[in-house]
Amino acid sequence: MLDRRRFLAAAGGAVLHAQSRATRPNIVFILTDDLGWRDLACYGNEHHSTPNLDRLASEGVRFTQAYAAAPVCSPARAGILTGRWPVRTGITDWIPGRPSPPRGPLITPATARHLRLEETTLAEALRQAGYRTAGIGKWHLGGQGFLPGDQGFDVNIAGTESGSPPRSPRPHFGPFELPGLKAAEGESLTGRLAGEAVRFIEQNRQNPFFLLLSHFTVHIPLGAPQELVERHRARSGGRYHPVYAAMVETLDQSVGRVLEALERTGLARNTIVAFFSDNGGLCFEGSSKERVTSNAPLRAGKGHLYEGGIRVPFLLRYPGAARVGSSIDSPVAGVDLFPTLCEAAGVRARNVDGVSLLPLLRGRTLRPRQLFWHYPHYSNQGGEPSSAIRDGDWKLIEFYHGGRRELYNLRNDPGEARNLAGAQPAVAKKLSLALHQWLRQTGAAMPRPNPDADPAWKGLGLTGAEPPSPPA
Repeated sequence: MLDRRRFLAAAGGAVLHAQSRATRPNIVFILTDDLGWRDLACYGNEHHSTPNLDRLASEGVRFTQAYAAAPVCSPARAGILTGRWPVRTGITDWIPGRPSPPRGPLITPATARHLRLEETTLAEALRQAGYRTAGIGKWHLGGQGFLPGDQGFDVNIAGTESGSPPRSPRPHFGPFELPGLKAAEGESLTGRLAGEAVRFIEQNRQNPFFLLLSHFTVHIPLGAPQELVERHRARSGGRYHPVYAAMVETLDQSVGRVLEALERTGLARNTIVAFFSDNGGLCFEGSSKERVTSNAPLRAGKGHLYEGGIRVPFLLRYPGAARVGSSIDSPVAGVDLFPTLCEAAGVRARNVDGVSLLPLLRGRTLRPRQLFWHYPHYSNQGGEPSSAIRDGDWKLIEFYHGGRRELYNLRNDPGEARNLAGAQPAVAKKLSLALHQWLRQTGAAMPRPNPDADPAWKGLGLTGAEPPSPPA
C-alpha cells in the first residue's frame, strides 16, 4: 500500500514549477470505460468502495467539472490522444457506429473507422522526446494498420479495434486471447491488465515512460468476482447494482496495484498519475429498464449530451506541482490532457484545441473559453443527434430533429431540469451563433433530412433522458 505520509512529505504541499524538476516525470494515465461522475466515493458515492482512488484524490487534485469530449467512447478517446475536438478527426461516434433508422427523420453521417495516421498522438509526441510508451488495454480507434503500434506506442497489450471486452462464457474473465495477452479460464481481465501495467513499470525504472492503462471495466456486459458481487448484493437492498459495484471495486483494486508498484520501485515521487473516464456513466442500454448506475444529480448518462453523459471523474497526482488534496471547479475537457502532459514532459504541444491545466495546479486561472460537443448520431442509450456548447455557467444543446434548443444555467441547475431558452432568448442566440461558427470552422459532418421518413415515426423506443432520481 502506498505510504501516504511519506508521499505527502516528499510533495511538501508546495506548488512548484514543473519544469524545475531535475528529471522528466514518468506518466501513468489510467483510462476507464463508462465510469460515471458519481461512481467513486471521493465524488460522493455512498455505495461503492474505492479506497485507492480516494487516496489518489487526497494525494493530488480532484476536478469537479471535467468533461469527456464526447458522450461515447471512440470520439472521446480520439480527443484525449490528439488534444483535438473529435469532430476534426472525423470520429464522432463509437466505431463503427450506429446506422440511421431507415424511416427516421434524419440521415446521420458515418463516423470514421480509424484514427488517421496523420494525427499526432500523445504517445508519438512523448516518444519523440525519449519516452518509452505502452498502451495496455482497450484501443477501439482502428484495426490493422491503425493499432497502437502504428500510433506511437512501443508496446501494445490487448489493444484491438473492438470496444467491448473479449467474448467469454463469463464477462471480463478468461479464457480469451488478445494481442500480447492470453488469459486462462477464470482469469480476470481487469486484474491481468493491471498486472501487465505493473510489469511494464518494473521493467522501465531507468528511463522516462508513458503508460496508458485503458481498462474495459466498467463497460457492459457486467461481470465481477462472485464473492464481491454477493457481498454487495447482501447489503445493497436494491438501492444499487451489486455487479456494477463489484466491477468498480475491481477497478479500484487495479489502481491500487499500480500505485503500489510506483512506490515499491521508488518512482512515485517522479510520476504523474492521471485517472479519467472516457464518457459518462451508463444508465440504460437499448430498451432495457435495468438501471446500471446513477449519475444523479446530473441528468441522463452515456450517449447523451446532458451532463450525465459527458461529465466524468478526473483525478491528477503530480508530486511537487499541485497542492495535495485540493479540488478544482473550473470546467476542463479531455482534450486538455494532451497539452497538460506534454508541458509537464517539456514537450511543445502543436495543433491542439486543448489547453494545459498546469496553471490551475499552481493556483492560477485559465483564460475564459468555450467547450464544444458534436454528436450527430442516435445513440444506443436513446440520445438524439445534437451539438452543445458550454460558456461559463451557460450550456446550450441543439437537437437536429425538430430544431429544439435547450439552455441551462449549470450553476443554478446542474441537473438540467429547467430549459431557459424561452426565458433567455438573447443568451440562447449568442451561444447558438458561437456553436454554429465552431461547426463551420471544424468542418463538422451534419445530419440531413431523410426523404423516406415516416411521419408517424416515434423514435427508437429506447430509454429517454429524463432526470434520474437521486440514489437512496
